[in-house]
Parts: sequence; structure tokens; C-alpha cells
Amino acid sequence: MSARYEELKSLKNLGQKYAYTDREVMLYAYGIGLGADPMDENELAFVNEGTLTPRPLKVVPTFASVAAWGSGPGEMNLNRVMVVDGERDITFHQPLPVAANITADSSVLEVYDKGKDKGVVIVHQTVLKNEKGEKLATLVASRFARGDGGFGGPSLTQPDPHKIPSRSPDRTIDITTRPDQALVYRLCGDRNPLHSDPEFARKAGFPRPILHGMCTYGITCRGVLQTYADYDAGAFRQHVARFSSPVYPGETVTMDLWKDGNVISFEAKVKSRGVTVIKNGKTVLG
Repeated sequence: MSARYEELKSLKNLGQKYAYTDREVMLYAYGIGLGADPMDENELAFVNEGTLTPRPLKVVPTFASVAAWGSGPGEMNLNRVMVVDGERDITFHQPLPVAANITADSSVLEVYDKGKDKGVVIVHQTVLKNEKGEKLATLVASRFARGDGGFGGPSLTQPDPHKIPSRSPDRTIDITTRPDQALVYRLCGDRNPLHSDPEFARKAGFPRPILHGMCTYGITCRGVLQTYADYDAGAFRQHVARFSSPVYPGETVTMDLWKDGNVISFEAKVKSRGVTVIKNGKTVLG
């Protein structure tokens, strides 16, 4: 067995401590575009706690992706310039509180070596827990390191993704992003210069900074919230998406959605460039 494979597979980091407040909750919601219409009461519930008529602040389910930003199984020693998000799968065990002290337990689940010059896919898991030790959310992340691979890992096949229905979408919605959206979203934790520094973006092979994949992921959560979830954050049980192409800040994301019982399938595209940016999306409501 490859020593590099064993090194990556053994990575584990338990009991990482984090805390967040309503400030981080509101910043994340704003970072994925909620509140763009300052008179929309449904969206304001995620970015404003109410004053004359107090109301509980709502937490976007995918805030779980940044609640313990920086947590992970350990240093993977990858070519950072060539690393992109491949997939994210979050299971929600209970609604996230507006403010909390939490712990994060992270470990590598599997490593898929695609071969020399083809990269490697590393799948790792982070379990968020409250102060009582109860699970809040389980995050499974797929990281595609385009500049690594070929170190002789075992020949493994990744699981098949969620299958999108073959019929026409039940609903289609457009969600506009702002030209400065990546500069706002990065304040939630992801300071990767790929999303803010034009020179760095060009070196990575992009004409300009791209929107964070996890911001696009949050946008798809927003899309399900405003359609089939009726803005009920507590209805989410799972949210899965695969990243297939980047969004550039300022572009309009078009989501196609299919409803089958409590399962919402979705894909997203940028029509102006004729590209699909999110594939094999699935939300489970309950």
C-alpha cells in the first residue's frame, strides 16, 4: 500500500473547539444573497432579528459549512493553487442554534488516486456537536486536488452520484449574484485568493476571480428554501451537490428543481455561458 495513501487516510482531528454568534449567522445569509431585497420579510428573517416586533433569527441550514471554518482532519500537503471543491453532502441532525459553542471531529473517509497528472479526490468528514455532545450536522466534503495524484493508491471507484429525474423540471428559478459577492462571502472564513485576487486567479487558470463553490452550494440551499421548503430552515435533513464549473460573481444562476415526495433534486447552470455549475443535487426535507 502506498505510504502517501496511508498518510492521507490516517488523518484525524477530534475535539476542535469553535464558537459563533448571530453576527456570523447573518453574515453567511447575506453572503449567499439573502436580503438583496430589503423589504422581503421571508429573507429578512435570516439577516435581521427584528426590533419593534421581535422575531427569532433564522439560521440557513448550510451555515453548518462555515460554523467551524478551518476545521479538518489535518494538513494534507497539497498543491493549493490546484485544489477545488468536488462535492459537499451535509446531513442535518437538528436545527442549528443562532449562537453556540461547538466541537468538530474530522477524519478522512477515503482517497481516490486518479493517476499521474489526473489528480486525487480526498473525501473527509466533519461532525459538528453542541456542548452536550449531541450531533448538529455531519459534513462530508470531496476535495479534488488537480496537481496531485499518481502516488499508487488503491484502485477504487467513487460511489455513483444522485440521479436527476429524466422529466422536465417541476420548477425553474433564477438567482442573481452580485459582482462583489465573493468579497462578501470570503468574510465567512474562506480567504482563498482564488476568489479575490485577479493575479492569483489567472495563475490558477481563470480569467478573473471565481465565486466560492461553497457560496454556490449555499445559493442552491437558498433556492430550495424559497421554493419547496417555504423558508423553513428546520425542514432540511440533507443537502448534497457536486461542483462541475465555477460561477463568476455577477452572473445569474438558474436552478432546475424536481420534487419527488420529500426529495428535491436540482441542478444549476449559468445560461449566459451555457455551462452547468451544479450537478446531481439532492435535498431531503422532513
